[in-house]
Amino acid sequence: MIRGSGRRPWLVALGAMALGAGGCRSINPEKTVVLPSPAPMAEFWAEPADLASRNLLHGEGGAALAPAPGAPFMFVKKKEHGFSPGYTVKDARGTRWHAKMGIEARPEVTVSRLLWAIGFRQPPLYLLESWTLGGGPEPGPKGPARFRPELPGWKDRGSWLWRRNPFVGTRPLRGLIVFMRLVNNWDILDRNNEVYDLDPPRHGVRRFYVVKDLGSSLGRTSAFVHQGTKSDVEDFEKQAFIDQVEGGIVHFDDKGRRHRDLYRNIGVDDVRWTCDRLARLTPEQWQDAFRAAGYDAPTAGRFIRRLQDKVEQGRRLP
Repeated sequence: MIRGSGRRPWLVALGAMALGAGGCRSINPEKTVVLPSPAPMAEFWAEPADLASRNLLHGEGGAALAPAPGAPFMFVKKKEHGFSPGYTVKDARGTRWHAKMGIEARPEVTVSRLLWAIGFRQPPLYLLESWTLGGGPEPGPKGPARFRPELPGWKDRGSWLWRRNPFVGTRPLRGLIVFMRLVNNWDILDRNNEVYDLDPPRHGVRRFYVVKDLGSSLGRTSAFVHQGTKSDVEDFEKQAFIDQVEGGIVHFDDKGRRHRDLYRNIGVDDVRWTCDRLARLTPEQWQDAFRAAGYDAPTAGRFIRRLQDKVEQGRRLP
């Protein structure tokens, strides 16, 4: 049996006792937790009937929402938390964007595109290679950054928990956990899970359960603090995917740093479920998922080959 190293359930329950009412609970002064309640699966995942035709270059937001390359943005505030530097900015249309810079920007966009492709809810994300910051303490030209918009119809309701949510025990949630190992996301956190209330409804639902901040991916996983890598194709190629299968239970080569207990009792069918959907992507879609993040063609090709190798390994499990 694989032992978990994340927070124990009794700690979650203890923390819940000190939290507020009204359907949300505080994680820290800036985040709240949305308590589990019945929810349609479509708020979290929906089978993509159009999978083979989904546009992975522009993703959920489409081309119309994409910020213009080289566009100027006005400073609103500087990002104060998390690993990556960044800003909240405003474009000429008045839309506010969260711009994340640094090594996490590219893998976050690519991984988000792949998640969205196989049916998981995702916010619109874009990568700008260059842009200009107006105002603030550090104005001037800026390099590559991930841009996520604040949309008027998307209200941030708070975070959902990996261990306590409406989809615990379902194949899509278990498939999402498998996906995290496919892309080697080694730093999954509850505070990176977001619930958005949607007005008007989108895709037939009034709420999205989303995994975001996916930048600790496409490198080497590690259980040790700050020992994993991100957007490192050589590390990604070297690390194994599945270690062994015992009694229909899949043991992965590594479980990452956070929530290691989530990978306990993941079955062969859970792995196949995710891999079968990724296998339906066309060569152009794979390439677009990496083009959207600004990866050069040789590097993208190496990442894609390794991902496809993992997908085929998962599909061949006995």
